[in-house]
Amino acid sequence: MTVCLFTSCQTNDKALHYLSQSPPGNDPVVFAPGIISLPDRVEFGSIFNFDNDEFYFGVDIDGRAEIHSCKLENGSWSKTKTLFAHALFSFNDPVLSFDESKLYFISDRNPENEAAKKDYDIYYSNRVNDSWQDVVRVPGAVNTAADEYYISLTKNNKMYFSSNIAADSNRKHDFDVYSASLVDETYDKAFRLGGAVNSKAYEADVFIAPDESYIIFSSVRRGGYGRGDLYVSFKNPDGTSTEAINMGLKVNSEGHELCPFVTRDGKYLFYSSKEDIYWVDARILDLYR
Repeated sequence: MTVCLFTSCQTNDKALHYLSQSPPGNDPVVFAPGIISLPDRVEFGSIFNFDNDEFYFGVDIDGRAEIHSCKLENGSWSKTKTLFAHALFSFNDPVLSFDESKLYFISDRNPENEAAKKDYDIYYSNRVNDSWQDVVRVPGAVNTAADEYYISLTKNNKMYFSSNIAADSNRKHDFDVYSASLVDETYDKAFRLGGAVNSKAYEADVFIAPDESYIIFSSVRRGGYGRGDLYVSFKNPDGTSTEAINMGLKVNSEGHELCPFVTRDGKYLFYSSKEDIYWVDARILDLYR
């Protein structure tokens, strides 16, 4: 069943994309209030597909994360539905492969014992006949005995993510950003990014530009504005990276900013803040170059 969220809905009208929301300007605003961002729940990482007519996002339900979605069908946006949920485990941080045949996410499910939780690993589901089938743990070296969080993919399916595999035993909240290349359908050894991004503090929730020209991530550092801020680093012509800089009070607050994502058309930056999903014109990134 589909429902038109606004009375002006018309089939094939480009204004229907992005859930028929009025585009934001240079100041971040809550995305789809009353539809996606609701006052009585917490919303996490979100992503649109290439055509901006499918939307996936994480939702906290009584301490468990679920992945919800909606899509544009026959000129109307469907009601949001639950894609992945479990009574014990969490599913969060959805991201589509560039050919949109796979939906990646993280989960603390335990494939060997359905009655027990495990650390967070990276999984994916295959799209089959326009529905998502199976839950497959990503093969290769990216998953460890520690926690892996929040995936981002480049055009050639290089994977960026965060992990606390190198954290001291008494500081498991210390995450770093890693990258891994896809080799023969398997992700090769993951490498920790250098000092332009990683520090002795917490770095996670990474978004990488499809061409790797910039990276946005969440970090908890001295001099920040709240419990976690968004930072950005740009690639120099010689392949080195600029020192990451805080995106300031234009984006950050006294709370925790996380889960950045720039739409495939490069127009909008989405992120989570104050337990809602926000969006802003992606030209805001020019302020930090």
